This record gives sequence, structure tokens and C-alpha cells, in this order.
Amino acid sequence: MDIERKGSMDWGRGNKVIHPMQDSPRPAAVPYFEARPNRRRSSCIISLFVVLNIVIFLVAMFINDCPKDLGDSCTLKFLGRFSFQPLKENPLFGPSSSTLEKMGALEWQKVVKEHQGWRLITCIWLHAGVIHLLANMLSLVFIGIRLEQEFGFARIGTVYLVSAFGGSVLSALFNQNGVSVGASGALFGLLGAMLSELITNWTIYASKFAALVTLLFIIVVNLAFGLLPHVDNFAHIGGFISGFLLGFVFLMRPQFGWVNRKIIPPGYDVNSVVKSKHNAYQYILGLLSLILLIVGFTVGLVLLFHGVNANKHCSWCHYLDCVPTSRWSCNDGVIACQETQSDTEFTLICQNGGKSKIYPFQNISEAKKRQLCLQQCS
Repeated sequence: MDIERKGSMDWGRGNKVIHPMQDSPRPAAVPYFEARPNRRRSSCIISLFVVLNIVIFLVAMFINDCPKDLGDSCTLKFLGRFSFQPLKENPLFGPSSSTLEKMGALEWQKVVKEHQGWRLITCIWLHAGVIHLLANMLSLVFIGIRLEQEFGFARIGTVYLVSAFGGSVLSALFNQNGVSVGASGALFGLLGAMLSELITNWTIYASKFAALVTLLFIIVVNLAFGLLPHVDNFAHIGGFISGFLLGFVFLMRPQFGWVNRKIIPPGYDVNSVVKSKHNAYQYILGLLSLILLIVGFTVGLVLLFHGVNANKHCSWCHYLDCVPTSRWSCNDGVIACQETQSDTEFTLICQNGGKSKIYPFQNISEAKKRQLCLQQCS
């Protein structure tokens, strides 16, 4: 007697004893937002990133030393050297733009004209103020810890850093008149990686459609906030695209059958076991994403260091960064001054509004000129 191929026979004492073999049970699908207890890892890299951002902000405030230049005009002056710039100049409770620029803020002029490409990296560790820092660090803890516990510090650390770099490149291509700082590009990269991880590992999750809708809603809402003035949405978009592609490369999970191949009971037909660690579509998505990443970064960096203004090649792209309304103008964030210098006086004239002021200074530094311009025109 032969019962299919998944069986064996034991001829003992002249009797046929049939041992039918059943497939090993398939693990239950896991809800996407539910933390999996198996293979839980520590969150050392995310914790390190949080500590580094806080320490660098404290260093920025120490270097800023508001009382030295502005005296009693500083905000929370009882903090002494760590007191903040006047809220009229920086409403986020932080240092001056000249201090951020000195410490490595992203500024197109310095990156392209003065060949300071390192600013594409240093800007992601700086923050404009306490509010900016707290918002980013809370988001990093909320998003990053789960991902690191699931995929490890190496992969999530890579996604974070490469996404931040991608956000800096896109920001520099489109925003050429301001100073940009912050880890938002990296955070949007982690959101993008979450989305691509859900897509590439689609078959192993339960309630996947609800998870997809929830995740898309979070992403759209956060990108919509970037349409407000004074927010660098190009850094968000660049980071998101980079993280989305990186998720297909680094965050693939193996098939259920491949995971269970080591616990096959005796008599199981090994020819029916999944022999490939990943599905074919996962390999295809990963390869295409890797190619797009390499091409995108190469083209972006070549255009950037050749001084290309991407806005001239995309007339509508500026609406991705800010949408003007009756309540605000998207030009409010661009503060510039004309200057005249005599033997004993220095005059600044705001280009927006024409407000002018004469200062009894000579041989004033560029950093001081920028600080005075911001104070005068804000």
C-alpha cells in the first residue's frame, strides 16, 4: 500500500504500520505594529544617536554664548552662557544662525563655492533649538528603537545615516538661500524604511492593509507639515526616498518555509521544502532599489558640486517645500540685507521691507553681519 509520497512503512511482525506524514505547521502571521519577542536586540545605536544629538546641542549653546554679544536681551538669561537667543531671532529656544553655520550647518554657498562638502554630514547633528531637538529625538526613539530591535544596529544605523545624507543632498540642490540643520531627513528615512519593509515582507504579516493605511497616513501628515514656512521639506523628501529604497535592500525577511527547514520531522519530503531564503520579488526589489540609490546619489552629487540650481529645471518643485497662503508667505524665511561701509559706520538695509539701520562698527565679520541682519529683519 502506498499513501501519497509523504509517508513511510514499517514492516514489523508481518503487519503494515503506516506513519502518515503531515506538513510542519506554518507559523501564525504577526501583526505589523506588534513587537515580536523572539530575537529581541538592544537599541544601542539609537540610544547613541540620541545622546550625540543632545551633547552636540549643548556644545552649540556653549559656543553660542548669547550674553557675550547681546547681554540682557537673551532668553532665559539665568542660564548664563547657555541662555538662548532672543525669541524674535530664534523662536525655537536655541543658538544663533551664525553659531550653527560655524559648527557645520548646511549652506549651499559654503558647500559648492567653498568646497565644504562635509557640511552634508555635520548638519544632521545640529538642531535649531530645544523644541526642534525634542521633537526629533522623541520621534527617533519612537520609530528607531522598534526597528533596531528587529533588524539590528548595523542595518538601522546605515539606513539612518544614508537617509540623512540623501536629505542633505536634495536640500542643497533646491534650498540655496538659507541655512539648514536637523535630523529630520534621517527620521523620514526610517519612516520610508518601515513602509518598504512592510511591502517587501508582505506575506508574513497579519492586518497588513490596516498597517499600510496607518503608515501612509503618518507619512502624509508629516510631509504636509513640511509645507509650512521655515521647514526644509526637501530634506524630508530626500531622506524618505533614500530610506524607502534602503528598506528593500536591508530589511528583507526570510520566507516561513526557509526558517522551518531545520526542524523538518523524519520522513518529510525534503523536495517540498523552500530552498530559497527570500522570495524572487524580494531580490528584484532589492536590486532595483540598490541601482536607483547609486544612480540617484551619483547624479545628485554631480549636479550639486557643479552648482546646479534644481529649481530652474523644475518650475513647480518649490511647492513641495512651501505652499503660500493668505496667512504666510514662503519668502518670509529668506532674510537678506544690503550693506554699505564707511570709515566709521556700517549700514544694513533689509531687502524685504527696506528697513535700515546704522551701526558704529568697522571691519565687522561676516558672521556678525549675518547676525545683525537676522535681528534687524526678523
